Amino acid sequence: MATARTVPALSDEELGQMLELLRGADSAELKVTLPDAEQRSAVAALGMDPLDAQIRQAFFFDTPGLDLNAAGVVVRARRVQGRSHDTVVKLRPVVPDELPEDLRRSESFGVEVDAMPGGYVCSASFKGKTGPDDVLAAVHGERPIHKLFSREQREFYAKHAPEGIGLDDLTVMGPIFVLKLKFKPEDYGRKLVAELWLYPDDTRILELSTKCMPSEAFEVAAETRAFLAGRGVDLGGEQQTKTKTALEYFAAHQ
Repeated sequence: MATARTVPALSDEELGQMLELLRGADSAELKVTLPDAEQRSAVAALGMDPLDAQIRQAFFFDTPGLDLNAAGVVVRARRVQGRSHDTVVKLRPVVPDELPEDLRRSESFGVEVDAMPGGYVCSASFKGKTGPDDVLAAVHGERPIHKLFSREQREFYAKHAPEGIGLDDLTVMGPIFVLKLKFKPEDYGRKLVAELWLYPDDTRILELSTKCMPSEAFEVAAETRAFLAGRGVDLGGEQQTKTKTALEYFAAHQ
């Protein structure tokens, strides 16, 4: 049985703010990252089969000084085994009620609250699809970066990125190899998603997550926490951010 460590709880004020964000969001994703020493035991305890995992390759785009990250903007392209490759322009944090209605009506736009032990963030994402060879062409310098993104994505980027930094001015940061596994453990009535991010310096981040409607977030969080703790999964480790870890690594190794 894993020994849980204490994670700082949200204050009453933070819980109230999170509830307000959930009321305006389209979805909620509950996440926990596991310490490296606990990953192998968690895989066994939850009955995960690595051979069922989907291979992904993630590329981020930012300046060498991470100016986009400092402004809360994330630009990513992703190659995905066995399905269409995709892109996203993300802004965080956001307040859902302050976003324009025309954005909220777009089928490619979504607002999500990500909650993890001790914290949460509300983000807005503009998603898109790319052709089978487009991502590699862009990261190899054979295609302008801006051509990976739709007109709506480019407009969203231009509105929120630091002034004077165009998409084609950005540096490629990647790839990060990712193994993604969707599974439904016994005695748990929801699907879980496991993502193992493999960084070039042999760092690994294993994240477990489940999505739900915003109105269900607190109930699902309690059920999921009880299930994972019951399987001996350590929920008290220091939480790591996959994207931030990737950006900081590549910025330091340019």
